[in-house]
Order: sequence, then structure tokens, then C-alpha cells
Amino acid sequence: MMAGDFDLNFTFVSAGWEGSATDARVLRSARNSGFHVPAGKFYLVDGGYANTSSFLAPYRGVRYHLKEFGAGRRRPRNYKELFNHRHAVLRNAIERAFGVLKKRFPILKVATSHKIWNQVKIPMAAALLHNIIKALNGDEQWLDDPQDNIPPENFVDLPDGDEGYEHEGNEHADNQGNNLRDAIARQMWNDYQRHRN
Repeated sequence: MMAGDFDLNFTFVSAGWEGSATDARVLRSARNSGFHVPAGKFYLVDGGYANTSSFLAPYRGVRYHLKEFGAGRRRPRNYKELFNHRHAVLRNAIERAFGVLKKRFPILKVATSHKIWNQVKIPMAAALLHNIIKALNGDEQWLDDPQDNIPPENFVDLPDGDEGYEHEGNEHADNQGNNLRDAIARQMWNDYQRHRN
């Protein structure tokens, strides 16, 4: 699991889970390991996550993908379609960040023969290097003269399970998330209608 911002930087990485792990389980582990959502904020997530007040997912069963709206020719017909369209546009930022990351570090696209404990470090290292390169406006020459390694006392333990986390996908959290999403979507729709007329 990786979280990012609209400047195409990665703000959190949780690596080490097998491909069969559910999104909810990986998110639960990330939250146990320090990933949090600042008060009054939320993350946009794909439909694989529960919709909560901290993680807004698109409406299910409603047009979502940008190609379904066809280069602006098919306008949203209601507040749910408008929300999903704008959600998809905003989520495109993280998709672009992933694209840049995989292009810059092709090792992320192939199976490796590295030991598992090294494989877990590769996405984290790639995301960190990606952010540094972005901060230096694409200048990668600093990689030619690397600094000393990080001291072992600064290493971070990797998550090892689900214990100690209350699942946020409960009915109360879902209702709060649905109410927040509906309020945002209806306000967007009202603004959209006002500007169209």
C-alpha cells in the first residue's frame, strides 16, 4: 500500500504483504504502524476499500472510469456520477506517480531472486529515492556520491499482523463515510448545476 499527494510524492509505504492480502488487512496493518489521517482530512481510495470518513471511495455501481465519460462528451447525469468522475480525475495523480516510479525503477515491475527481506525494502527505497529526485527537480546526480548508510538505530520494524486494530469498516464508520461522501457529492452537484445554467 502506498499513499501519495497531488505533487506525485509518496507520503506512506507499507510493503511486505503477499499479493493475496486484502486491501483492508494491509490498511489495518498500516494504521497500526503509524499511518494516520489528519483530523478533518481524508484520503481518496479505490473501490476495494470501505468508504469511511477517513477514506472516501467512489460510489459502487455508478460510472467511474474516465473513459466512461468519453473526453467530456458524456456529462455526469447526477451527483453520484459527478463525484465518481472527479474522484477518478483526482485519483489519477497517484496513478501517474506509480507510472513515474515504475519507469524510474523497473525492478518494481519484475520478479526478483532477492531474499524476501530485501524485496520488502525495494518499494520503500524506490519511493524514498523518487521523492528525493522530485525534491531536486529531477536531478539524479547526487546518486553518484552516496552518503553513509542509515544507522541501525534508525531502522523501522515492519508490520507483522492485524492484532490491536479496530476495523474501521464497521457500520458506524461506513455511515459516517457515506454521509460525508453524499454531502460532498451533493455540494459538487449544486455547484456544477449552477455553473452550467
